Amino acid sequence: MKQNKIKKIWIFLLSLLVIGSVSLYLIESKLLVNPDSSVENREPIPEVKPQENEKQEYDLSLVMVGDALYHSGAYKDGLQKDGTYNFDKQLRDIAPILKNYDLAYYNQETILGGTELGLSTYPRFNSPQEVGDSFLKAGFNLVSLANNHTMDRGEKAIRNSVEYWRNKENVMTAGSYDSFEDRARSPIGEKNGITYAFLAYTYGTNGLPVPKGKEYLVNLFDKEEVKKDVEAVREKVDIVLVAMHWGVEYTHSPTKEQQDQAKFLADLGVDVIIGSHPHVIEPIEYINDTVVIYSLGNFISGQDGLMKRIGLMASLDIHKTVKNNESTITIDNVKGDLLYTYHNGHYADYRIIPFYKLTNKELGQDVKKIKEEYEAILNKKKDPRIQIGTLKEA
Repeated sequence: MKQNKIKKIWIFLLSLLVIGSVSLYLIESKLLVNPDSSVENREPIPEVKPQENEKQEYDLSLVMVGDALYHSGAYKDGLQKDGTYNFDKQLRDIAPILKNYDLAYYNQETILGGTELGLSTYPRFNSPQEVGDSFLKAGFNLVSLANNHTMDRGEKAIRNSVEYWRNKENVMTAGSYDSFEDRARSPIGEKNGITYAFLAYTYGTNGLPVPKGKEYLVNLFDKEEVKKDVEAVREKVDIVLVAMHWGVEYTHSPTKEQQDQAKFLADLGVDVIIGSHPHVIEPIEYINDTVVIYSLGNFISGQDGLMKRIGLMASLDIHKTVKNNESTITIDNVKGDLLYTYHNGHYADYRIIPFYKLTNKELGQDVKKIKEEYEAILNKKKDPRIQIGTLKEA
């Protein structure tokens, strides 16, 4: 039995070998007899042509508020029992809004020189660095440091401020530096596939001189320097943002100088101009494709008077379309909404409140009426591209 089984296995294997040999012979013979069947002459495989570049879309959102102007009442409001400072509660109605945006800008009007220098109020300010901590925690990540109060407490305060911001993550500052090398650092960021440059300038420093040879301490507006700065980044980025500290205090209308400078920046290819200094709101408008926000007003301050306690929160969307290796940038959905700096009669319990949350009792006047008056200021030209409405919370 065992021998028969082995014999059958050998017969099966031999059969397979014969069948394989015959098959190979037939295949080779066919190739020789029919040259058209050779590898070289077979029907070519259809070439798959590379498709044109598919359209790619990128989106970036930006929200902006005005001056963080910390008078003594505002910074004393953040003093804790253990002697430290915390300003989170002042921003509790703002933080949920910022979560909707990729970039969030504000102007740090009072220098964050810190408590070691001694805190001070008007006319020469110095604020706790914990102000920055709370603003970063709330979601701000673009900060202008160039304004008329940058030199208030001298070079030491500026160096403390620059060092503070340098050690923070996920934030970009502009306008004040501690060396020419620091000023020369790249002002370019990237988010969601869109690159942006961020620059900042001020008209002056309240007569306090910037030390000769240390012009890096604060960016004073000079057309030649601004032109160099913008041209150095214009072709490297999708969007150029410029913060301008300009204008005349407590007026709702931009000056001719502001308008001329805005035109100058627009002609250089700046995409968004973010204005501050008047401490009250001024209009939003377009110069060709450039969005100009002449003044965001105060974000928080201890200044008296309704107009100085009403600020602007502006936002816009940036779209980038890439097709066939060419990029197209558009800016739309430009919005403005009002904010109110609330504090009690003792300059305490500070809170920045969006108008849609504001009550007549907190404002001391009719919210709806005041809102209508200020909305008329924001869009004087009635440009349909500019919307006055509520910025939504996350």
